[in-house]
Amino acid sequence: MIIPKQHRETVFDLAENEWKSTYDLLRRVKNMIDTEFNPDGYNVGWNVGQTGGQTVFHAHLHVIPRYKDEPLAGKGIRHWFKQESIKRIT
Repeated sequence: MIIPKQHRETVFDLAENEWKSTYDLLRRVKNMIDTEFNPDGYNVGWNVGQTGGQTVFHAHLHVIPRYKDEPLAGKGIRHWFKQESIKRIT
């Protein structure tokens, strides 16, 4: 997880320099994870607001290494949105 030092409730509240610092740190974190753990892929994302899954109301970027031998390999966030059971009733 990458967490800005200055309190910002969501990613949309980050200042431009905080975006750049987050990006720079993301590149460094990826290189470290690649070297130490050699993942096959990544999920990277922000949750925003309670409905968006945010439970800690301080901006933080999830950096999740993924591996081919995981039970849910190849199942990114889009997979969950395609499930019939989560479709909105209109």
